[in-house]
This record gives sequence, structure tokens and C-alpha cells, in this order.
Amino acid sequence: MKKLLLFLAISVMMATTSFAQDENSGSATSQGAWVVEINTGFGESSGSYTGFSLYSRDGNTSWGVGGEAGYFILDDLALKAGLGYGDPGIDGVDGTFNWKFGAKYYVAGQFPIAADVNGSSGNSYSPMWVGVQAAYAWFIANNVSLEPGLRYGFGMNDDAGSGDFNIFSAFIGFNVYFN
Repeated sequence: MKKLLLFLAISVMMATTSFAQDENSGSATSQGAWVVEINTGFGESSGSYTGFSLYSRDGNTSWGVGGEAGYFILDDLALKAGLGYGDPGIDGVDGTFNWKFGAKYYVAGQFPIAADVNGSSGNSYSPMWVGVQAAYAWFIANNVSLEPGLRYGFGMNDDAGSGDFNIFSAFIGFNVYFN
């Protein structure tokens, strides 16, 4: 696990320095650009988390790892997909494969709002949520942003609590854009 995290960190740093944008290449969120996103959440996350998470409750420690990528079909509008894997930290319960599909729009190029459908599968358990989120994109370089934000997930089926298990969380996203 440590080797995987080290590999991901080095890959992101190399991508950040290798794909720096020219001043004439347009904004990071221009049509035709790509975005790779890694999130870390605070508070309880859904079973379909596609970021990095570590959560401990009542002696059980759960963790998750994943990422998302998107393509800007229009200026400031990206279609995104995410994949991840999570382990609930409960004896006898296997990990879950997590997925997410949605769209993200950058209002004024700096305030991303997103909506998605996400879920997971494992141990005959397949919860599904509809998620909405809002953030602030702080561009620390032309092609790199940090995005602190808030997210709310609505449970859509019995495994997700049929609306009784809705999730509110805070997150920080790390994004790299490629034009």
C-alpha cells in the first residue's frame, strides 16, 4: 500500500512539471482539456468513495483509494468518471469496488459545482447514491488546483438506506489539468 501511494504521489508531481501550460494554450478548463482528480474527505464518506479515505469508528478502521478523470466537452464543463476500492475494516466483510459518473461545471472558471451517480458493489451489497457538491478552485499553477468543498449524497436504493442514509461531508480535491 505504501508503495502504491508513493508511486501515485511521484506520478502526480511528474505530471505537474511535465505538462505545464503555455500562456497561449487557453485556460485549464477549456474545451478539449482533461482533468485528473484525487480527493480526500473529512467526516463519513459513502461506500462508493473514489478518493483517499481513512475512517475509524468503534475499533474498526475503513480505508479507500481511488481517483477520477474528466474531459471538458465545453469550456468549463467536464464529464467525469471515477473508480476506487474500499475496505470496510470489518472481519469477514470483503472490500468494495466503487464507481462514479457525472458532470462538473466551473462557474466563472473558479467555482466548480458537480452532480453524479455513484455506487459500489461487494458482498451482495450494492448501494447507489446521487451526489451534489460545490467547491472553490484555487489554482496554485496554471494547470494545478486545490479544491476545498462540500458534498451531499442522497441514498437511492435499499442498500444505501433509501434516502435514510444521506451523507454530508467536506473534502479537499487535488486536480491536474492537461490541454
